[in-house]
This record gives sequence, structure tokens and C-alpha cells, in this order.
Amino acid sequence: MSDYDLFVIGAGSGGVRASRIAAAHGAKVAVAEEHKVGGTCVIRGCVPKKLLVYGAHFAEDLNDAAMFGWDVPKCDFNWPVLRDNVLREVGRLEGLYTQTLTNHQVEIFHERATVTGPNEVKLASGRTVSAAKILISTGARPQMPQIEGVEHAISSNEVFHLPTLPKRIVIAGGGYIANEFAGIFHQFGSHVVLVNRSDVILRGYDEQMRDRLLQISMTKGIEFRFNSSFNRIEKRDDGRLSIDMEGCDDLEADAVLFAIGRVPNTQGIGLEEVGVALGERGEIKVDADSRSSVPSIFAVGDVTDRIQLTPIAIREGHAFADSQFGGEPWQVDHDCVPHAVFSHPPIASVGMTEGEARNRLGQVRTYTSDFRPMKNVLAGRNERSLYKLVVDGATDRVVGIHMIGPDAPEILQAAAIAVKAGLKKADFDATVALHPTMSEELVLMR
Repeated sequence: MSDYDLFVIGAGSGGVRASRIAAAHGAKVAVAEEHKVGGTCVIRGCVPKKLLVYGAHFAEDLNDAAMFGWDVPKCDFNWPVLRDNVLREVGRLEGLYTQTLTNHQVEIFHERATVTGPNEVKLASGRTVSAAKILISTGARPQMPQIEGVEHAISSNEVFHLPTLPKRIVIAGGGYIANEFAGIFHQFGSHVVLVNRSDVILRGYDEQMRDRLLQISMTKGIEFRFNSSFNRIEKRDDGRLSIDMEGCDDLEADAVLFAIGRVPNTQGIGLEEVGVALGERGEIKVDADSRSSVPSIFAVGDVTDRIQLTPIAIREGHAFADSQFGGEPWQVDHDCVPHAVFSHPPIASVGMTEGEARNRLGQVRTYTSDFRPMKNVLAGRNERSLYKLVVDGATDRVVGIHMIGPDAPEILQAAAIAVKAGLKKADFDATVALHPTMSEELVLMR
């Protein structure tokens, strides 16, 4: 007889959902979490990041206010106030997540746990427990380069705790995290240089959206260094950083942020020793039911490196719990997942990019709307939005929607339902526009 029906390692979005649902189905569940309950998304990811994005947006809004008749006196931005308010909110959410687990009689161990057998877990305190099933939901961590002086740089984890706002920041990476923080720090008044080892930002996103963001970011004054990499970082006596570069001139900054990707957290938790098969990046290989190569050990979320998104981890955790403990087996559909980049302005996408559609479907039609949002016109802001529909020429189905512009993520969530449901371009055309909005452009493309 096992101590637990389910032992979960990692109390992030996927682990918490799996624990809660399994417990609701009557399972005896325990969770081990060495950091804070809530995981990356809640504690040091999407949630605090989006709060910083909101904070950064006021820079433009306050600037634009004058054209709308508001006399705004001189404004000063106080970083510690925003930082501490965000951390307070994160603390509140951690409490709520803990409460959710406790309310469902899930036992929480605030310590590291390692797998010591197909049905056995050892806690850092030395205690060994047995479990009929083990779920690994340890997520991923920011990748840091192996360079001299890397200890003087930060990852996205430390951004939320910065004692002062850097006057100059160098951000390494070309993905969504790098571009989001470039926008945030720029709006806060920092001078931003984004360094990328290739000449493409946001690989995997639609090309026109990437190009538009690059163009807007450069117009705003964010600098880019492409095909460049870091040799070493030195901290000078005055606290500033000297950065020895490859492919571009050397740089000087107050902070260096590496946002060069996230690696599955599988090191040192005993997985290989018990025979769990890992992929090249250290990700746990799982089947459609989230089962690893060891039948009693499962994994969900970023640690499996399927799609590194919070809602996917939550669904995978839910499907696992229903399937294993609820007698209601189902699998997560990883197709047509909407995603956003909370850059300035944000990008939102669902379905295939134009390039993917041309490779996979052959006959493709695209429709675009390139416009200046009404608010930008009056504000005297030259920034243009771009919306794009990708349509299967053979069936008239809308197979992709890509948008860059204010509130694009909010608009796309509703539009993603249409793409997932397989609606046709004719269905969009048959819908009356809601005027005056930006989103009406989605149904007015001819």
C-alpha cells in the first residue's frame, strides 16, 4: 500500500491543476515545491511580466494624453513602487494557490524532492515516501551562456527584483521574452540594446509581424545588434559592465539580461537513474497521455518541451488527472494554440503562418489590413497596426490569424475560436463590423 496515490514534483501551473483535480477525484495527493507555490508563470513569469507591461504602457498614454486635451504635469517614474506592488501581488497569488491545494487536502512539502524508484520519492529532509503514480511538473529555467563574467548578468527571474532601474541595458536573445523586456525597459526610460546571434527576431512568428515589430522598435529608439555574440562581461570599479562582443562593437551597460531560451528542469532529480528517457534538451519524453518511458511516472508542462505555455501545462495536468484518477480519459490537442508577445505594440497569432501554410497546403490566399489606429492618429503617433488572415485556397477555411497592434492579444482570443472551429473566410465576411473598433478590420478584408 503506497503512502500516496499521486506524488507531484513541482507546484507550478501544471502541477497545481493536476493535484487539485486528482484530489477532487478522491486521490490522496502530495506536492513537493522547493521554491514558491505557483511556479514560473505566477511568481516570475507571465503574471508579474504583464503587470510591468501595464506599467510601461502609461509612458505612451501619458504622452498621448496632451492631444486628447489633458494637461498632464511633469511625470516621474518610480521603479521601486511598481516593483514592490508587483511583488506584493505575486505574494498574494502564491497564498491563493497554496490555499487551493490545502482546501483540496493536498499535502504540500516545501522542499526539493528526487525520484528514487518507479514508485518512490525522497525528500530533501531525508524522508522517503511511496506513490502509486509520480508526476514531474518541474517546468523550465532560463538558459545562461557559458561565458566569463556571466555572474554579472541576470535572467528574467531577477528582473522583478532589480534594486534600481538600469540607465542602459543590453538584452540578449530574439524571442518573445527578449522583445517583451526590450519594450518594457525602453518605456521606463532605459536605453536598450538587443543583441541576437542570428538576424531574425521572433523565429516561428509570421514574417510580416516580425518585420513590423522590428521597424516600430527601431523607430522608438531600441537598438539591435544582429549576428553578434558575447565573449565576456567585466564589472568595472564604478559598477558598470564592459561587454566584450563578437560580431559588433563592444558595449557598456548597467545591466545585461540573457533571454536566450528556457531549458527543461530535469537535472539532479533522479530521472535517468530510474530509467526515464530524456530528449536532447533534457526534456522528458512522453506519449499523448503524458506518460514517460517508466509506466508509473508522468510529466506535464514545460519539462516536456511540447509547447512552453501556461494554459498548455494546465490542460495537460487536467487531462492527466481526469485520465488517471477520474475514469474520464482525454488527451490535449496541441494544434491551433493561440499565443501572444506582449511587446510594444503586442503581437498575437493563432494557426499557421503564411510560410507554413504555403508549405503545407499549396494553394493559399492572404488578406491584410495595414492601418493607423484611430487613437494613434489623434495622438500624432505614426505607428501602424497590421492584421493578416491566412486562408486555405481550396476550402476557404481561415487557417491562421496574425496581428500586431494595440490590444491584439485581447482581440485574438475571440478570433482564435473561429480558427479552431474551422470557420471560412465567408463566415468572417458575413459578420457585420463593430464600428468604430480596431477589431472590425478582421471582418472587412476583401
